[in-house]
Amino acid sequence: MDATDLATAQTASASTMQAWQALAEGRCSTRRFLDRSVPYEWIAQMLKEARRAPSGANLQPGEFVWIEGAARLRLTHRLVEAHRRGEPQNEDYSYFPDPMPMVLRRRQAAAAQALYGAIGAAREDVEARREQFERNFRFFDAPTALIVTIDSRMGSGCYMDLGMCLYGFMLAAAARGLASCAIGALASYPGIVREVLGVDASQSIVCGLSIGYADPSAPENKVRTLRRDVPDFLQVVQ
Repeated sequence: MDATDLATAQTASASTMQAWQALAEGRCSTRRFLDRSVPYEWIAQMLKEARRAPSGANLQPGEFVWIEGAARLRLTHRLVEAHRRGEPQNEDYSYFPDPMPMVLRRRQAAAAQALYGAIGAAREDVEARREQFERNFRFFDAPTALIVTIDSRMGSGCYMDLGMCLYGFMLAAAARGLASCAIGALASYPGIVREVLGVDASQSIVCGLSIGYADPSAPENKVRTLRRDVPDFLQVVQ
């Protein structure tokens, strides 16, 4: 490789790195979307790209259910109704540690304060906070709504593989100027999801996904939660 080729390669590498950094740092959970549809072909291609994520033994765990129209309205209605009635939440898998260590509880509280503070929902404003939480079950009114499932026979490590796939999917969305939000609350009532959508009993409900164009005027879309500094979670052993 001569000097010209080397300079070209270095320029291309720097450009790729800058593009990656912009995607990684710009991705965030979006909770209000514009009324603008996303082409089916885009979603299909994004899923294809996401499937390139690492996968132990190439098992490629995880399935996606795209819900539209009447099915989406039925699901939203049933989930909101269950939440308002205070029905027990029986997730198919354990999400949070129990009990929650204080250091993690502080992070959880800070994230909640940032979101509710952005929309002006004070701690004592129970109704405003309830309405905001119920928007999870409406997929935050995004034009594209997906449910993510995994075969219940899969081991714990397969959730790691699926997580990498989901992150790849959300980055593929960001590369196209789209916004996204992974919605853990959609897994709160797995029985309802399976019943309404006809999902097989062998499938565990993992989460929901909202995809669309972010509403730039929405205050909740300006929220950015803090991330740990590298020295806080990196240990070097020599």
